[in-house]
Amino acid sequence: MGLFDKIGKQVGGSVNQASRSAVNNTTNSAVNNATKTATQTAGQFSRGATGKGTQSLVFQSLPATLAEFQTLPQAQMQSPYETAAMFVVALSIFPQNRDASVAMINFLKGPEQLNLRELSFLKEQVTAHLSRSYFAGATPQNDYAPSQPYTVVVSDNSYSFPDQTSAKLLVQCGGADSPRPISLRLAKDGKWYLWDHTALLSGIRQPESSNPWA
Repeated sequence: MGLFDKIGKQVGGSVNQASRSAVNNTTNSAVNNATKTATQTAGQFSRGATGKGTQSLVFQSLPATLAEFQTLPQAQMQSPYETAAMFVVALSIFPQNRDASVAMINFLKGPEQLNLRELSFLKEQVTAHLSRSYFAGATPQNDYAPSQPYTVVVSDNSYSFPDQTSAKLLVQCGGADSPRPISLRLAKDGKWYLWDHTALLSGIRQPESSNPWA
């Protein structure tokens, strides 16, 4: 083999190696970028397009009847936050007017109404203090007297929107150590309906006026 042939072979080998390195680098870069994009997309989807952090929903007054309840702006149920807050309003009516409260809750449930077990659980669990504890300003220290206008604070987290038709939000409670979950579902009519509210019926701290140890 001549000197020039040997040099040519070495140059050709270097070029081929450089080409392979360039291809590998390009491929690795594309894979890394695709992985990064997929990870970012997954993170966004876990929060959901409707994720807004924390919302304070305000009610100037509380409705006494289903008709009044349905006229509230939040009764459009265009977001799960609205439906969650509307449940708190409906719950606050229960101690004074069970029939009206149940009618409001059934309105929020839409396609599925309260069953006998759920009705019984409401009667067992809901007290005047519990029904007011989800309004801002209501604490054991003031016997759960809410601030006015009535405000419900609803928040979400990275697990609140597992898919596009379901949501699990958190409702602030003055009688509990942490916000309580409530589940909603999006129906084909574009409204978010109440799905699971049982966590909001759990017991709360006693108001100081009725606590002999306070």
